[in-house]
Parts: sequence; C-alpha cells; structure tokens
Amino acid sequence: MLLPLTRISLCALLCLSLLNGVTPFNGYTPVHGVQDPEEVVRMVQRKMNESITRRHLQVSDPSCATGNPIDDCWKCDPDWANNRQRLADCGIGFGRDALGGRDGPIYIVTDPSDDDPVNPAPGTLRYGVIQAQPLWIIFARSMLIKLKEELIMNSFKTLDGRGADVHIAFGACITIQYISNVIIHNINIHHCVPKGNTNVRDSPNHYGYRGRSDGDGISIFGGRHIWIDHCSLSYCTDGLIDAIMGSTAITISNSYFSHHNEVMLLGHSDSYTPDSAMQVTIAFNHFGEALVQRMPRCRFGYIHIVNNDFTQWEMYAIGGSANPTINSQGNRYIAPSNPNAKEVTKRVDVDERKWSNWNWRTDGDLMVNGAFFVPSGLGSASKYEKAYSVEPKSAAFIDALTRNAGVFGSSRDTSTSVIYPGGNNGVVTGGGAGAGAGAGAGAGAGMGDTGGGYGGYPGMVSLEAGRAWPMQWAWPVSWATPSPHRAGTGPDLIGPKKHWSRSDPLPKWASLGPGPPSIHGCLALGLVLRLYFMDHPGPPVPNRDVIDFGSECP
Repeated sequence: MLLPLTRISLCALLCLSLLNGVTPFNGYTPVHGVQDPEEVVRMVQRKMNESITRRHLQVSDPSCATGNPIDDCWKCDPDWANNRQRLADCGIGFGRDALGGRDGPIYIVTDPSDDDPVNPAPGTLRYGVIQAQPLWIIFARSMLIKLKEELIMNSFKTLDGRGADVHIAFGACITIQYISNVIIHNINIHHCVPKGNTNVRDSPNHYGYRGRSDGDGISIFGGRHIWIDHCSLSYCTDGLIDAIMGSTAITISNSYFSHHNEVMLLGHSDSYTPDSAMQVTIAFNHFGEALVQRMPRCRFGYIHIVNNDFTQWEMYAIGGSANPTINSQGNRYIAPSNPNAKEVTKRVDVDERKWSNWNWRTDGDLMVNGAFFVPSGLGSASKYEKAYSVEPKSAAFIDALTRNAGVFGSSRDTSTSVIYPGGNNGVVTGGGAGAGAGAGAGAGAGMGDTGGGYGGYPGMVSLEAGRAWPMQWAWPVSWATPSPHRAGTGPDLIGPKKHWSRSDPLPKWASLGPGPPSIHGCLALGLVLRLYFMDHPGPPVPNRDVIDFGSECP
C-alpha cells in the first residue's frame, strides 16, 4: 500500500518533472516523449492511490472527494477561477508534461465568429491559437463557434472552457500539426465536417493552402505533449480523436465520447513504423451511447488504458494492428446484448499466428454482461512492470472515477447538459456558469448580453441584433416554466412552431409567442432549450440541425 504523499511533496514531484523543459516542435523527429513508459504507468498508479487515500480522509470540501487525481488536483482550490494555470500541474500519464499556455498571459475569446481564416480578428479563437507566444485561452461567455476552416493551433496553448458552455461545432474543428504543449479542457466538440482547399493562417507570419480535411473532432498530426481533458465529443464526419504520423506523449482523460462510429485512431498505417514511438494514456473516460468501434484502434506504440468506463460498443472496444502494446487496467467493459459482439478486443486483418505474440493484457478489468478480453503475448514483467496495480473495487468505484467525464459543472458551476435527439437519451454533461453577470433578455423584443453569467440561463449565448446566422437563442431560466411533458412525448416548442433558414434575419422575441422559444420539459437532467441550425429547406435533420441545452431540475 502506497503511503499518502502530502500536497507539498506531490507538488514537488510535479515541479521536478517539469525541470527537463520542452521546446516548440519546429521539426519532426519521431522520438519518445518520455524515456521510460513503465515509469509513466507507475506514476499514474501512485497518483491514483494518493487521490483515493485523500478520498477516504475527512476532507472539508466534499467536491474534492472524488478519487479522480486530475480533478482533485485543481477543484479543491476554491479560487480556481483566478488560478486557472495551475491545471497544467495536474496532468498524468504520457501527456503529463504538456504545459499548454501555463507560462503566458491569459487571452479571452470575446468573439465567436470565424469570418476570415487568413486574417482572423482579435478576440476570436483563431486569432489566439495562432500566436507565437504561450497563451492560456479562456472564454468571456458561453458560445457556439462554427469554424469556417480547420483551427490550426500553434505550440504552448491551452483552451480552457471552464466557466462557460463552449461548443466548437457545425464546421471544421481542431488540428494539432507538428507542434507541442497543447491542453484542451472542458470543450464540447461535435458535428465536425470536412473543410479545406483554401488558405488558412497557422501563425502570425504564415498562412498556406490546406487540402481537404477529414472532419475529425481533434486531429493530432506529428504532435507531442498533448493533453485532452474533460471534453465531450460526438457526431463527427471521421474520427473523434485521431493521433498519427509520429504523435506521442499524449493523455486523453475525463472525456465523454458518444454517437459515433470510428471513435479514436492511434497510428497512421501498418507501414508507418515511426508510430512505434507513440505513447498514449487513456484514463477516466466514459465511452458512452451509440458508439461502434475504435475506443481506440491502435497501430504500433504503447497504449495505457486505465479506469475507463466502456458502456456501449457495437463491433468492439479496443482494436489494433501492427503489433501495438496495449495495457488495460481497472476498466469496466459492459458488453452489448448482441451475442456476436461480446469480445472487447479485435486484431484487425491479421491471423492468430502473428497476433499471438503481441503484448495485450487485461489487469483488474471488470467484465460485465458477458464481455471478454482476449490477451496475447508473454506478459513479461519487463513489458508490464508497475509498482502498484489498480484493481476495480466495484462498479461503484469506476462510477466515482468517471462520474464527471465530459464537459462538466460543479458546486462552482451551474450544470448543463447537451441532449441530442434521435438516440436513446444521449446526454453529454456540460459546463455552465459564464464569466459575466449581464442583464439577460428583456420582455418582447429586448435582448441583452448576459455573458452566460449566474443570473441568466446556464449556457446562455450572447445575441446580436440583426445577426443572420447561426441562430443562437437564449432565455433566462427564471422565466422558463417547465412543460408537463417528458422527453420524447411533448411538443418541440412552446408557442408557434417555426424553423428559420440561413437567409432569415434574427427574429425578435415577440415573434416567438408568449412563452420561451423552446422549453421542452423538465427532464431528469433539466429544462431544455432547443436550438435549430438550418442551412437547407425542409424540416430539420435529426442529430444534425438541432441542439438542446438544459439545466438541472430544481
């Protein structure tokens, strides 16, 4: 049993790990992000044991008693909003040294537009991510950002969505290409589509022609020291997260994945051997509703999959080719009802004579509903050595570690949810209260910039008079009278039912009828505000043109 470390000694351990220093990834050399992959495994176990030990102590702040070492690292600070950059010290696993914009100033996104990818306006997200210096990027209010082209990031950047309900959706999404030290935290990423065949700026001094993108949620291409934490990803054209072409030193943690076929790809191709340097930690994630396969699908490299909750797959959960090393520890795998899809693992396009020597193992995993993991390899201590294993205590233990997976709210945030119609109650937990107080929306045609503050509707989006597209509705929660209808049984709208197209002007509140535009009922997770994003004639397409925002029921 590991003796608990004090917070001071833990901080010292983290600080020492940063003394090695990291320089921008200006050239591609496929090297390991860390020298000893097994040491990273041991570090994850130590930090988990420390966090779980603190959980059993009588801590003064109950919100700290989660057992999740990442969340417990920063959420126990009641002044975290004024000490945001401390998050960079809370990473675990192979991406633990990702600095993001820790050593730079805070940049505030005030403008959700993306009108000119070559000459982005100050205040936009694109203007911030292309800058040369480290930046810790936050959001002035809740907003939907519909990117016109790929968001090509520069090194040493953090996207910190805490305190706002931020959606990057219905356009291109995020590209991390041949750069290092990126943290993406608490961002909703969904409905990403291919873009390209045009010029896009990637730094203050350079822009260039980009071919057609794949429509990934997050594309990591030759990147290193990358940490993706507390994001909610769904409904993208290609993968939700792809890491290829020599990417390494990556942690994907505390995120919620849903409504997608090919979820995560690690490794470019079976012939691209530089991906043998790849090291990825996948920890505390929830692989949720309506997923099919690739959670992840691996080629080469060393993949540590620890304490995730796999609650649905249709084909398989973990797959691979080209001899990746897969170390699965303390996960919960809940098999689907299909008797032909109970196996967690899949070796892709290879016969057993070859894959029987690959090092894949299950250690302390919890198999539910007939799930089974097919191990392979010798399982030698030199390959899988670790100081402490994490045996799943019970299903409740996994629940505690992954309870806040995805974009989240806490005692310091007003919780929200994003509910995608067309599925079986597909809920993505969302982050709430914004940075501003604001006056909210007035009666009739009045509109105000609330900034998504505590006084307004959680997840409220600023409105601009005369703005044509996309439509972004908001309504103060104090005016939201719940409908007696439950989800799936009630009307889509209270008041006149109307859909707006791209060419229509922003309608006035008075045209929406006597009540809020789209209160859809008090669900188990709250009141729902329905938004339509229409760029075609006819009725809205399910899972494409509609987003519901909600808050917790009183």
